[in-house]
Amino acid sequence: MFKKIMICLDGTKLAEQILPYARLAALCGSKVVLLQVVELAKVLPPASMPAFAPTYFSNEQVEEQIEGVESKADSYLERHAKSLREEGISVECVVLEGIPGEIIVSYAEQNGVDLIAIATHGRGGLGRIAFGSVADFVLKKTGFPVLLIKPKHIEP
Repeated sequence: MFKKIMICLDGTKLAEQILPYARLAALCGSKVVLLQVVELAKVLPPASMPAFAPTYFSNEQVEEQIEGVESKADSYLERHAKSLREEGISVECVVLEGIPGEIIVSYAEQNGVDLIAIATHGRGGLGRIAFGSVADFVLKKTGFPVLLIKPKHIEP
């Protein structure tokens, strides 16, 4: 039924609570894509802000910073992929840059994804207004089936 299941991670323990549901892939004989979207706007300080005005970044410094963030994300995904592979699940790791909701929907459309699996962060009220909700965006913008879980909160 599901040939390709995309599991969306963001580096948090809350998002990782979707991983046990990856076992659906084994039951369906599906391939799993672990996807992490890196938001560069959250990683690189904006040069236009007064606090950063005296600091200038060369193109090389910016590229090194981006490569470091992408490498860290790739290592993170590979750690999780290893345990899934040990269970006999075919896993591909993908790190992309951009706005998470848009990238998730776009990747699913362009790569034959049959099911998107994602955890909410459980924000409500002002938190959802201030930070938005990637899960809400995906639900509203995609025509694919979406497996959505509300994870248990984890103490820091």
